[in-house]
Amino acid sequence: MENTAKTRKFLIATHGTFAAGVKSSLDIIIGSMEHIFLIEAYVDETVSVETQINEVMTQVSDTDELIVFTDILGGSITNQILQHALKPNVHVVSGFNLPLLIEVLMADAEKPAEEVITAALENAKEQMTYVNKLLTAQKEDQDD
Repeated sequence: MENTAKTRKFLIATHGTFAAGVKSSLDIIIGSMEHIFLIEAYVDETVSVETQINEVMTQVSDTDELIVFTDILGGSITNQILQHALKPNVHVVSGFNLPLLIEVLMADAEKPAEEVITAALENAKEQMTYVNKLLTAQKEDQDD
């Protein structure tokens, strides 16, 4: 009997070793998880980004979902991932931050990926704050 269970898998694809650093942070914060692939582009000149992407895609079946996180919209890595973005089981998010990754990785796998990603993007935007300005506003409120 063929296994048709859907597995949600993740790819973090960045320029240089940023992906490994992010994965290290994730391991500390949420613990080690399965089904997370990393692409560290341009670290090894003998391995092309296209080859790395193809190696990951061989591990993603048509019944799996793949959520891809890339570092720069319009960057070479994102552009190469786009050849797979039209597949119904592949979702690409560019310009990620750690709160976004945590929320998506910890989400219920039964919840549609599009809903998970949309909500996580909104929440992640709130995490980006110019803290000095926030502190100044709080101080002014206290002084009033």
